[in-house]
Amino acid sequence: MRQESGSQRVAVVIPAKDEVDRIAATVRAARAIPHVDLVVVVDDGSEDGTQHAARAAGAVVVRHSVNRGKASAMETGARVVAMRDAQGEPARLLLFLDADLGESAVATAPLVPPVLEGRADCTIAVLPPQPGAGGRGIVTGLARRSIARATGWTPTQPLSGQRCMTREAFEAAQPLAHGWGVETGMTIDLLVAGLTVQEVPCDLRHRPSSNNLAGQLHRSAQYRDVALAVAHRNVRRVRVPPGRRGENPSRQRPGRPYRAWA
Repeated sequence: MRQESGSQRVAVVIPAKDEVDRIAATVRAARAIPHVDLVVVVDDGSEDGTQHAARAAGAVVVRHSVNRGKASAMETGARVVAMRDAQGEPARLLLFLDADLGESAVATAPLVPPVLEGRADCTIAVLPPQPGAGGRGIVTGLARRSIARATGWTPTQPLSGQRCMTREAFEAAQPLAHGWGVETGMTIDLLVAGLTVQEVPCDLRHRPSSNNLAGQLHRSAQYRDVALAVAHRNVRRVRVPPGRRGENPSRQRPGRPYRAWA
């Protein structure tokens, strides 16, 4: 992990699809996070006015003409940030946020200091229980068990998309896992690379998927993408050897950094 000066800047990257009702509030809240001087919204094939609402709220907007998935949108956003980094200055930290956080997006501010101060390479938000959530934890359980088997760490919320990281950490996770498998694949890749991850409680509110047909289809797609991300890493034997694993993960809890290698 590296130490940066107090002038280190942060770029927020927000993948978005059909979020016209929430994106403006999310962008405005993200711009209020300390150290943030750039908000990039990647409109991933929206069919509504997402791009216009985001731009009016002060974001730099880049658009995919067709939906490419979350991982592709994150990569596009990171490239846009890199093009806007000033030569000779530290690369901006990357803070990835979901588009539907609305005004609560400002509550991701606690993710920044551990990375800014070099205590972690990547921080992950732990959200409080979300009213109206219709899932049964099947996808979360798959992701949690898979990360634990590969690295020895059992995360609280392995699917959380609110993540702050160094540019080096983002590069270490390349290529990103497809679609909704991106968070699971990223966590495994970072820990296998010897980087430090820390979960941080954040008081966030997002639109949970309900238990209707649309919600069930969404969770089915999540399960498919997480399973594929894990399978690809299993085939390539991407894991921390059990004999080389660090601190007992049973003693881990949100707020403590975790490094998989002893």
